[in-house]
Amino acid sequence: MTRFFILFVILLVGLFTLEILQPVQDYVISPFTGVLAKISVFLIELFDDQVISSGRVIRSLENGFAVEIQAGCNGVEALIILFAALFAFPAPLKNKFIGFFWGFFAIQILNLVRIISLFYLGQWNETAFTWFHLYLWQALIILDALIVWLIWLRSLPKPEQPPQDSPNLEPAS
Repeated sequence: MTRFFILFVILLVGLFTLEILQPVQDYVISPFTGVLAKISVFLIELFDDQVISSGRVIRSLENGFAVEIQAGCNGVEALIILFAALFAFPAPLKNKFIGFFWGFFAIQILNLVRIISLFYLGQWNETAFTWFHLYLWQALIILDALIVWLIWLRSLPKPEQPPQDSPNLEPAS
């Protein structure tokens, strides 16, 4: 357990440090966030064609309301936490990659729901938008990472137990 905790903290510190570097922001995080905006607009356009995206901004053509997907709202932090938990835990590497693959999609699907819901909440009520944005959705995205990790733990193959020798029994005389 100590090994897991130490490795988890090292991975968290390392990955969060890497994430805040300007080249990583410019060439990885910002383009990824732009893709999230485009996917969000694609999904919104299935029901509402009065929306556009420009970079990380999603804007309503009907009323001009816009949201910008900022750092912390793109699910990257939850992915970092999930990655650190998966790769710090002693398990086969194949299982770690499979867990991260499915976890990535679980977190980002919920994150798309978050982005779209906040886009509409902001048009409806600013107070509701603020509360959902700052409190509810932040917690739910991190909770999603935790749930993915717990499900992943349950899916791991059981370690093989060495066969136990049966006690030598003497035949009764």
